[in-house]
Amino acid sequence: METSTDLLARSYTYCREIARRRAENFYYSFLVLPREKRDAMCAIYAFMRYCDDVADESDFDGNRADLLECWHEALEEAMESRYGESLILPAFHDTVRRYNIPRIYFHELIDGASMDISVHRYATFDQLYRYCYKVASVVGIVCIHVLGFDDDEARKYAEYCGIAFQLTNILRDAKEDALMGRIYLPREDLDAFRYTPDDLSNGVLDDRFQRLMQFEVQRARTYYNAARPLLPMIHESGRPGLQAMIEIYSAILDRIEKRNYDVFSSRVSVSGAQKLAIAAKAFLMSKAKGGQTYLPEWRV
Repeated sequence: METSTDLLARSYTYCREIARRRAENFYYSFLVLPREKRDAMCAIYAFMRYCDDVADESDFDGNRADLLECWHEALEEAMESRYGESLILPAFHDTVRRYNIPRIYFHELIDGASMDISVHRYATFDQLYRYCYKVASVVGIVCIHVLGFDDDEARKYAEYCGIAFQLTNILRDAKEDALMGRIYLPREDLDAFRYTPDDLSNGVLDDRFQRLMQFEVQRARTYYNAARPLLPMIHESGRPGLQAMIEIYSAILDRIEKRNYDVFSSRVSVSGAQKLAIAAKAFLMSKAKGGQTYLPEWRV
């Protein structure tokens, strides 16, 4: 008969495998963390991945909104050590308990995934910001609980960091999202540059689009810079992981610019070798500087 200890070990193994296979950017930043923090990040990622898959993947049976509502309920059940058949929830519960993470953040994350099902357009950036907060900023706030922080101001900067990451994702995935009927670029921005949703769906790469993307990249960089105070606030053992995460995502913006904002011809990405090099650099710089943070010169 499987003991609770055996189940927990099996759950962490399962979550590590999900992160290894699916976390194309985050996983490299996990590698430079101590084992306990790395396992915790994998458990959190596996929980998030399930939310995203319900909203995005085609192989889920049943009503997606109902499945996410069930995930809300499963979250509450997990907090009482009732995991059902899920191999994600035992490790997830252990992580939430160990790092004292408020469960409200995970409910907001599920709500954000629900928005991907029901909301396919955003009229203003203020509306988009709220979506980005739910699907990314709350993730950043959850992660700093694992990485470690003492100053409550860190939550605000983690919010900005999440906004920067999600804006980067939106720019990188503009073509794929449009093909699924989702246009995250605010309508007020499209109108300002006289670029239409149909243009985006058809992959029209012209001066209008390049100027629109230049504007959006600049906005994303503004949030990266607003998040700069976060790094020194993170405990020394967690700092290299956050450093690597920020540099990997910032490198995606660099690639978009270098391709003259062409996100249509092929997916913009950072190679595994480059991501590994970024993670190694963050780790070595932290050790060389006695835990001090290397701050890259992100452009505003």
